[in-house]
Amino acid sequence: MRRASSPHTPRPQSRLIRIPFWFTYVFLYLPILVVVIMSFNSSKNLFVWKGFSLQWYPTVFANEAVMTGLRNTLIVATSVMLLATLLGTLIAVGIHRYTRGGLVRAFAIAPALLPDLLLAVGLLSLFSLAGVTLGLHSVIIAHVTFAMAFVTAIVLARLASLDPSLEEASRDLGAGSFRTFMKVTLPQLAPGMVAGGLLAFTLSLDEFVIAFFTTAPTTPTLPIAIYSMVRFGVTPEINALATMLLFVSVLAVIGAQRLTRVTDAL
Repeated sequence: MRRASSPHTPRPQSRLIRIPFWFTYVFLYLPILVVVIMSFNSSKNLFVWKGFSLQWYPTVFANEAVMTGLRNTLIVATSVMLLATLLGTLIAVGIHRYTRGGLVRAFAIAPALLPDLLLAVGLLSLFSLAGVTLGLHSVIIAHVTFAMAFVTAIVLARLASLDPSLEEASRDLGAGSFRTFMKVTLPQLAPGMVAGGLLAFTLSLDEFVIAFFTTAPTTPTLPIAIYSMVRFGVTPEINALATMLLFVSVLAVIGAQRLTRVTDAL
C-alpha cells in the first residue's frame, strides 16, 4: 500500500525547480560577498588571504580623490532626497485628486522604467540645447528626474489607502483646502514620503551612468571616482569603500521597506 504524502512535504520536482532559483542568487550575491570579505584582508593581493585586518578602511578616508567624490555625492544625494520627495509628493497628490485615467500616472512613473543610458543621453542633449554648464547642479537635476518617479509611486500607493472621510470631516469643521492638507493629509503621507526620500537618497548615492553623462570632470561623484580607480586595478582600498557603500545602501533600503510596510498597515 502506497503511503500518502503530506501536502507540506516538498516533492522531488519542486526541489529541482529550486536549483535555478538558488543558482541565480549565488551568481548575483557571491561576488558581493567576496568583495566584503576581501576588504578585511591584510594582504594587498586580492587572491591571497593573510589574515583579518581593518587597515584599508582608514586608508579610504586618507584618499583625497575619494573624499572629494564622497563630498560631491553627499551634496547630490541629499539635494535629490529633498527635491524628489517634495516634487514626487506634489505630483502624486495632483494625480490622485485631479486625474482619472492612467496616462498621466504612466508618464509620471516612466523615468523609473526607462533605461539609464537612454535617460542619460536624453538629459545630456537637453542640457546641451539649453546651454546648461555641467556640474553638480546638472547631476542633481538629472537624478531628481528619475528619483521623483519612485517617490511618486510610493506616495500614490499611500494615497490609495487613505480614508477620504477624514478630509471631508476637516472641511466640514471649517478648515480650508490648504489647512486640511497640512493638518490631515500630510501627516498620513509622512511614512510614505520618508520611505520615498530614503529610496531616492540610495538611488542617487549609487547611480553611475546618469552621473557619468551629466557631470563635469572637475566635479566627480563617488561612483565615478571609484570607476577611475578601478581602471588601474581593484585594490583592497576599493573593496573597503564598496563595503561601506553597500552597508549604507542596505540600511537605507531596509528603512524604506519598513516605512513602506508601516504605510501599508495604516
